[in-house]
Amino acid sequence: MHLLNQRAPELQVSTWLNSKTPLSLEALRGKVVVLHSFQMLCPGCVQHGLPQAGAIHELFDSEEVQVIGLHSVFEHHSVMNEAALRAFIAEYRIKFPVAIDRSADSDPIPMTMRSYKLQGTPSTVIIDQSGDVRMIHFGQISDLRLGSIIGRIIAEPRTQQSAAASASAQNFTGANSAKCDDQGCKVF
Repeated sequence: MHLLNQRAPELQVSTWLNSKTPLSLEALRGKVVVLHSFQMLCPGCVQHGLPQAGAIHELFDSEEVQVIGLHSVFEHHSVMNEAALRAFIAEYRIKFPVAIDRSADSDPIPMTMRSYKLQGTPSTVIIDQSGDVRMIHFGQISDLRLGSIIGRIIAEPRTQQSAAASASAQNFTGANSAKCDDQGCKVF
């Protein structure tokens, strides 16, 4: 299933952190959602992805853009548990909501990560105000490029979003990557 320009699958979350109530994509309609998939032990996530997500959270109006961290663990399951994630969030002063991607019983790839066909971490997904996936990107993306994409989506008249999504969406897939390096941690 190709997700660009299609309705974003709902997040499959076991626990929410930094949020008083669980979030849903349906309830966030009308906002651009920046979904940042990460792992605590991913160098690219810690060095680039999470600081970038934090900057988006701080710089964009919360009435227009909602940043959500998605902790998608596909390796080192025993050490990347909820208690460790809570300590990590406190240590790195992450202020935006963080969802723990629900584990599948016999599959090392968590459920939301699988439904979005994410290649690894860090991954960035942008969902427009209508709830359609506009971008999926694995690995690092420049701050300027990502900010430009978010800004263009915010600026689109809401009645033209679906047409604009078809005309301008791009599927960004990351560059070649070993299992884990400074760029990220790849699943496949």
